[in-house]
Amino acid sequence: MLDHWLGEANPFPLGYFGVNLFFVLSGFLITRILIHSQQRDTELGRGHGHSLKVFFIRRNLRIWPVYYLTILILALVHFQGVRLSFWWLITYTTNFWIVIHQSWLGAIDHLWSLAVEEQYYLFFPFLLLFTPERYLLRMLWSLIGLSVVLRILLFATHAPWMTQFVMMPTCLDAFGLGGILAWLIVYRKEAFERLVMSNAFLLGSFVLYIVHLYVMLTVEPNRNLFTDVTDRFITSVFCAAIIGRAVLGFGQPLKAILENRVATYLGQISYGLYLFHNIVFNYYHTQPTFPTLRVWNKAVSIVPFLNSTPLFQLAYFYALTVLLAALSWHLVEKPINSLKGKFSY
Repeated sequence: MLDHWLGEANPFPLGYFGVNLFFVLSGFLITRILIHSQQRDTELGRGHGHSLKVFFIRRNLRIWPVYYLTILILALVHFQGVRLSFWWLITYTTNFWIVIHQSWLGAIDHLWSLAVEEQYYLFFPFLLLFTPERYLLRMLWSLIGLSVVLRILLFATHAPWMTQFVMMPTCLDAFGLGGILAWLIVYRKEAFERLVMSNAFLLGSFVLYIVHLYVMLTVEPNRNLFTDVTDRFITSVFCAAIIGRAVLGFGQPLKAILENRVATYLGQISYGLYLFHNIVFNYYHTQPTFPTLRVWNKAVSIVPFLNSTPLFQLAYFYALTVLLAALSWHLVEKPINSLKGKFSY
């Protein structure tokens, strides 16, 4: 949100960090679900067809309804870029559109990361469920290695930087690192606890990230080996340290911040926050005549004090996004999400 709302006022890759945190977390959650499904199938002496069916039904119930409803409404109101890329949007291939045209999609360009997620779902459940348990860790490391090698090849062949940025195979090290966390918590619980509760892992990965960030932002040209090859891996290592610690629980004061009712509720509606925040406002793409800015400008004309600091405008965008996400959750997502109870692993 801050990355998309602040634009040039923000010199740090906050949005990129958030995307990688999302991918690592997804890799952790999905891998853990699938490992447990694999174990359950083995215990019951059944094939993996049931687990695959349930996985895809539950995932699609969570993601598809509000997504397609949003795309349909945006298309009907002629929201920027939606009709132009409509078929790419409904097939979760906007990242391909971005690579082909070497251009972003305006205020809906953030949906490339959801496209990557959906493409990851197309192959990973099959790969994991049909990989013997003894080879799972090797398979996850292979995904990480494949992703890094692909980025090296793209960089060495001078491919456009957007290619490595938005394509699913070049994001697999983030998913894979999350997957290794899941493997550890299932098969090596004590080792997982030692690793993620180690301040050396958390602080070490943080220092590595900060040093890498400094080098990345100061080396010329602005697209370089650090931005195009090593950034995703190093960022994802730090994200894995954060997520691993969160799984076991932070101590105070972070525990009070992350586990209070407000934070929990925002977690519930976070999919809507992701979907709608860029539509509410995007620094680079939102036109001055867009309704959210017209309302803001009207408010500023009445109460000029609101223009005294950018914090008021950020609070306004945030409140609008939370409102839309809350409505989406209670009217669409929650009722449909309740159907997942009929499909158990």
